[in-house]
Amino acid sequence: MNYIDLHCDALTNEGVLQVTRENLRRGGCFLQCFAAFVDVRKCSPAGRFARAVFLCEKFGEMCQREGYRMVRKFSDIREGSLNAMLTVEEGGAIEGSLEKLKELYRRGVRMMTLTWNFENEIGTPSPTPPPIKLGEGKLYATPNPCARGLTAFGRECVERMKELGMLIDVSHGSDRLVGDVKEIAKDTPFVASHSNAREVFPHPRNLGDREIRLIAESGGVIGLNFFADFLSADQSAAGQREALLAHAEHILRVGGEDVLAIGSDFDGIPENPYLKNPADVPQLLEALQKKFGSRVAEKICRMNALRVISALE
Repeated sequence: MNYIDLHCDALTNEGVLQVTRENLRRGGCFLQCFAAFVDVRKCSPAGRFARAVFLCEKFGEMCQREGYRMVRKFSDIREGSLNAMLTVEEGGAIEGSLEKLKELYRRGVRMMTLTWNFENEIGTPSPTPPPIKLGEGKLYATPNPCARGLTAFGRECVERMKELGMLIDVSHGSDRLVGDVKEIAKDTPFVASHSNAREVFPHPRNLGDREIRLIAESGGVIGLNFFADFLSADQSAAGQREALLAHAEHILRVGGEDVLAIGSDFDGIPENPYLKNPADVPQLLEALQKKFGSRVAEKICRMNALRVISALE
């Protein structure tokens, strides 16, 4: 069984990479999304778009060097190839400009995460820890019910993304932002490319049940995130395996079998003791198949994400 991964940070990781061609091949990856992550802590406000453009160019060079098949539309995908799609993480990359959004689309970006860890021109992210203690002295924040969602420009941006055919990604977004996106998207599928379930583990980066339902109602998908701190206080390999299955089970129960996908966050997270890199993903696929059956496991691993990507034409 091969898989689609909706999020990794290999384009911007300057250390030893988890996502390499060999690891993807060994893991059976069918399509890998590569995020052009614009770290606003390291860019001037006027330098965010330039950084995104640089990473778009780097993606093209990587595809040529590694032999990845670049995907800009659904018909670009080929069986037997290692397909690669360009995304942007941090909507502040467009610097509040719909023209810059259009330019990133022209350069091949087919999904954009609206926010990262800081407010931007588009909207408000989920809160970051602390202050709640949970197990082993770790600190977690509760979602802020008063948090803002999309700005007026953010609403325009989501409308324009719909028109362009760019996937709207609400990972990192506040609960209200997810609701605002659903209001605008209506029946257009939107995604949370790398997010888990808050009811299983109360980290604010995880999605509440309402948000899971909203994404499911749109026809979108949620990519299961492998970051240990989002999964469980038990950070042993066995504990992480059980946590991944628990998050998967909850998301399926709340949103249905068409909503769950994979969004590893490799190269943006510390090494998970259970899934150290893409070469280890088959053991998760096997566990999903054993727990949920072959048909549902195939949806999680590939078909749900492929259905959403099929709109890219």
